[in-house]
Amino acid sequence: MEALGAAAALLLALPLLAFALYCCYVRCIHAMYDHIPGAPRESFLFGHLPILWRMLRKQEFVHDLFLQWAEKYGPIVRLNAFHRVSVMILSPEGVKEFLMSPRYPKDRLIYGRIFNLFGERFLGNGLVTVYNHELWHKQRKMMDPAFSRTYLIGLMETFNEKAEELMEKLEEKADGKKEFSMLTMMNRVTMDVIAKVAFGLELNALSDDQTPFPRAVTMILEGMTKARLPFLRYMPWKQKLVKEVKESVRLLRHVGKQCIDQRREAIQNGKEASLDILAQILKGDALEETADDESILDNFITFFVAGHETTANQLSFTVMALAQHPEILERVQAEVDEVLGAKRDIDYEDLGKLTYLSQILKESLRLYPPVPGTVRWLEKECIINDVRIPANTTLVFSTYIMGRMERYFKDPLIFDPDRFSKDAPKPYYCYFPFSLGPRSCIGQVFAQMEAKVVMAKLLQRFEFQLVPGQSFKLLDAGTIRPLDGVMCKLKLRSLAGACQA
Repeated sequence: MEALGAAAALLLALPLLAFALYCCYVRCIHAMYDHIPGAPRESFLFGHLPILWRMLRKQEFVHDLFLQWAEKYGPIVRLNAFHRVSVMILSPEGVKEFLMSPRYPKDRLIYGRIFNLFGERFLGNGLVTVYNHELWHKQRKMMDPAFSRTYLIGLMETFNEKAEELMEKLEEKADGKKEFSMLTMMNRVTMDVIAKVAFGLELNALSDDQTPFPRAVTMILEGMTKARLPFLRYMPWKQKLVKEVKESVRLLRHVGKQCIDQRREAIQNGKEASLDILAQILKGDALEETADDESILDNFITFFVAGHETTANQLSFTVMALAQHPEILERVQAEVDEVLGAKRDIDYEDLGKLTYLSQILKESLRLYPPVPGTVRWLEKECIINDVRIPANTTLVFSTYIMGRMERYFKDPLIFDPDRFSKDAPKPYYCYFPFSLGPRSCIGQVFAQMEAKVVMAKLLQRFEFQLVPGQSFKLLDAGTIRPLDGVMCKLKLRSLAGACQA
């Protein structure tokens, strides 16, 4: 009996000893980072996590809290979570140092979280998530031709076609009374665009309310957000959400597999010569003997999800901002009328003449960037802004926070497109809605051409106003989107009839 009692005591003591050692380890980590400014930890072990978890549960916008911390504690801010410490870098010097150089890889722990989603392979080793620089460089070099100026100019026909389909759908609602979500409509048109120009798919999301793709992407993005809560996939009351997210990922990958197989067969039969994203993915597959179908699907999913959600959010935020600033709306509509008149199809050359619209789109991205920031991994100790940052640290960069800081932008909460006029001082490494440096977004020119075509047609055809009573709050749902969906009412402008002629 005494032996059994001693064994039981030992079994009880071992976990307590392990926990005590872990607490000592956490205390040592604190000592390494406590010289870096930051808000008081709410918990010794959990650090700042309880604050963030509460805000996520209440759908409160955590980036505004980080903005408050940046204003209070300075441009280098510490974030604690268990034994890990992340450091927010919110200075132009830091952004230039870490984002402009290939020496600082993406953090494999952070981006590894979206390799799988609740155990279902999601973005895998796609262009956004891959952290190995050599592998990323191969992928990027392979994709570059599909984003060349020549190819993008050739997309104008599709941009016009799909934007025109959106205008037809909006005309059905343009009685000045019907209320609808602009975010929903923008999501559908950008989904149709990316499906056709990137993969040769005709989804018809604008015409078919029952198509499963918009809901699948929405579920996936919700899953990305909810997955931040620890152990959520094991909570019994969350199993319905987990199941729907996994089914949505499987749907996208299944359709992607079908699309890839069909395109491969067409290429083998000599029937396919298009230079789109899918063609470049398959070209890389042929060159890279080690590539497999799962890796090819990773990039299919990456471009499909990232290629429409972010642009839809930007367009919705732009409509929201213009409806709140009638003087800016009037000025940009005058520019659109001057450049386009009653012209139905927009030419590539027209885009360069819509300079004020370009400024508006850039200002929208400053205040409401769909992707708030990016993350890097620091392998060796570094000093930035006179603050020593230890080796093996996650570095967080936020264009959302820097875009709203008084030290970088005068009256930062005011929507002012003239900040981006050709005579205005250029933002110095404090504005990066598409990231910066070698890992900047490959599709940024594509996205802004598409956004400009859609916005120009919308401004040409319609007067719009916001439905009263909206909160205008922001929601972090994998990307930053308007919480209320930008509920609108439309009326036709006098030019609209001529545009249909």
